[in-house]
Amino acid sequence: MSHKTKKLNTQIASSGRDKKWTSGIVNTPVYRASTVVFDTMKDMRHAIKNRANKVMFYGRRGTPTHFSFQEAVSELEGGAGTALYPSGAAAISGSLLSFLKSGDHLLMVDSVYEPTRDLCDKLLAGYGIETSYYDPMIGHGIRELIKPNTKVLFLESPGSLTMEVQDVPTLCEIAHQHGLITILDNTWASPINCRPFDLGIDISIQAATKYICGHSDVMLGTATANEQHWPQLRENSYLMGQCASADDVYLAARGLRTLGVRMKQHEKNALEIAQWLSERPEIDHIRHPAFESCPGHEFFKRDFSAANGLFSFALKRGDIESVTAFVEGMQHFKMGFSWGGYESLILGIFDVNRIRSINKWDETKPLIRLHIGLEDTEDLITDLQAAFDRYNFIINKS
Repeated sequence: MSHKTKKLNTQIASSGRDKKWTSGIVNTPVYRASTVVFDTMKDMRHAIKNRANKVMFYGRRGTPTHFSFQEAVSELEGGAGTALYPSGAAAISGSLLSFLKSGDHLLMVDSVYEPTRDLCDKLLAGYGIETSYYDPMIGHGIRELIKPNTKVLFLESPGSLTMEVQDVPTLCEIAHQHGLITILDNTWASPINCRPFDLGIDISIQAATKYICGHSDVMLGTATANEQHWPQLRENSYLMGQCASADDVYLAARGLRTLGVRMKQHEKNALEIAQWLSERPEIDHIRHPAFESCPGHEFFKRDFSAANGLFSFALKRGDIESVTAFVEGMQHFKMGFSWGGYESLILGIFDVNRIRSINKWDETKPLIRLHIGLEDTEDLITDLQAAFDRYNFIINKS
C-alpha cells in the first residue's frame, strides 16, 4: 500500500518500519555505531559509492535506527529526505548554513523563535550574511523586501509567543518567482497538522524535542527537504558534522507512534482552556490560531488540519509584580522553557519588544504563554483560577 493511500494514523503507526530496518521486530532496535567494518574491498567501495543512500558507511551517516526514523519523518512531512540534528536550534542553523554564504541576504520573519534571531544577529552577521526582518502578516508586500542577493525566505507559522499565522502559499509563490529557497519552522504543527510541501515550502524544520518526542527528555531536530534541495541539505549538514545519538533517535521514533492521539488530546484540552480564558474579564484577547482574535486565523483554517496545546493570551493590564504573582505558585502548570511534552507549562513574558524589530507589542498588555498538557482540564482551570486570584489581589492593591 502506498503511503499516499494510507490514512494519517496508519501512516504514523507504520512509517519507517521496513523490514530492512526492523529485521521483523516491531520497533527498530538501537544501533550505536562509529566505525563500520567491511569484509572486502568490494563491500567498502559499495558503501563509499552509496553512503548517501542509507547504506552503512560511518556512524555519522547513520544506522538503521536513524534511517528508519528519517523515512518516517519524511513520509509524514511529505518530503524527499530528512537530516537529523542534536537539537531544533541545530536544525535551524544547519539548514540556513547549508544554503547561505557570505554576501547573501536572508529574509527572516519578525515573530521568529528568539534563538533563531540571535543566530542571525550574532553569528550569520559575522559571516557576512545580512538579515532583514519582515512583518509576519506582510503577504504580497514581501516583494518589496527582496534584493538581488536575497537567497532564503524563512517562515515560522504560527510565530513564537505571539502566534501570528502566515500566508505561507502566497509568500512561497513570490519567493520562488525570485529564485528564493523557502524554509519553515513547522514545529507548532508537528509533522501531522500541516503539509508544508503542499504550501510551497522547500525545507521544513521540526524541533523534535517537542511533540515528536513528547516526553520532555530528548533534544533532537529534523530538517526535511523536497527533492530539489535534499542533496545539498544532506551533504552540507554532513560536512558540518551534524548527527544525533541513536538512543535519542530511538526515543523519538517511539514518541512518534503516539503523536496522533497525543496531539488530539493536547488540542482538545487547549481549546477548552482557551475558551474558559476568553470569558475572563481580565483577558484582552486570546492568541490561539483557532480563535478569530489571532492574526492570520483565516490562514490557520485554510492550511492546518488541527491545532495543538500551545497558545498565548494578553491581559488587559498588569506589571511585573502582578504577572509574577500570576505565574508563581502554580500547582499543575510548571514554569520553564520549551513545550510539547505531556506536562502543562506557563511563561510570563515581560519584554516581547526586545525580540521584535517590526511589530511592536503593547507592553501595557502583558503576554502569558501556556502549553496545555495531558492533565485533567478541571485541575488546570482550578490552577488558573487561583492564579487570577493572586493577580487580582496585586492589581486591586495598586
